[in-house]
Amino acid sequence: MHAVISASEERMKKTVASLKEGFGSFRTGRASASLFDKIKVDYYGNKSPLNQVANISVPEARLIVIQPWDKGLIGEIEKAVRSSELSLNPSNDGKVIRISIPPLTGERRNELSKLAKNQAEQSRVAVRNIRRDGNEELKKLLKTGELTEDDERVNTDELQKLTDSYIAKINQALEEKEKEIRED
Repeated sequence: MHAVISASEERMKKTVASLKEGFGSFRTGRASASLFDKIKVDYYGNKSPLNQVANISVPEARLIVIQPWDKGLIGEIEKAVRSSELSLNPSNDGKVIRISIPPLTGERRNELSKLAKNQAEQSRVAVRNIRRDGNEELKKLLKTGELTEDDERVNTDELQKLTDSYIAKINQALEEKEKEIRED
């Protein structure tokens, strides 16, 4: 495999991983610890990721329990969750924070579905741009004589197969996320 192909594949992998990470932050009707991946808590003057200052568990499909390692952080964690874009309402008993995940409305499901489709399309465009960059690189190598025409054609075909494969992965991730958004 040519270096251009492997570099392109690495970029395509990152694109799909980024899409899946983005999908993880969508609040669906189901509880998930990954909802809190982007939430940062003021921990003695430093902004720390929530999962580094507390244990996040999902005891039931619609309940999340956050247990801070330092009980003094309960107020800060609650404030961080309330001010996030998740629209969740935490409650605490002095030891743990409980967050009930309400079911999604039909309108919210449609919004999330549209958002997921949009992110998937951006990822498909990114993969196609990576293919274009790879093809341009191969053409440069052909002009400088580092590649023969046959090698350039084989590598271009290989790049197209990679592109098709990663676009299929993006479509699969979108399909799974839409299914998750639709179910309750």
